[in-house]
Amino acid sequence: MNEEIINQLQAASERFATAAEALERTLERLDAQSEKIDRIVATVEEREADSDGAARKALEARIADLERANTELKAEAARAGAQRKTLPPLVSAILAKNGYEQVEKVAPEVLDKTLAALSIEQRIAVKSEMARAGLIE
Repeated sequence: MNEEIINQLQAASERFATAAEALERTLERLDAQSEKIDRIVATVEEREADSDGAARKALEARIADLERANTELKAEAARAGAQRKTLPPLVSAILAKNGYEQVEKVAPEVLDKTLAALSIEQRIAVKSEMARAGLIE
């Protein structure tokens, strides 16, 4: 019986040794794959960092261009506001029919009385144009 147990133990130990060797080979392959994955991740991160830097620079350049354009538009609007303000021909014609040839400033009650014959939409249009021209507030 001792001999049988010894044979069984030897067979079991050989199987354990074979399994241990297989496990070692598997671990070595996993380590190799892990190293490859680490290199791939590092490469991808480098490329992302490079492209993020380029994208950031492009965005910053675009923002600078837009800010410059905004500043120019504000300056142009200020110049346009300082220039002589005129009314569209339709508004001038309506006011001329009611005796206002040259209009400097119009009192709101006089304007309401003058525009009473017009429809609501026309009154709103005339008032908005006059406000845009700076003739009323």
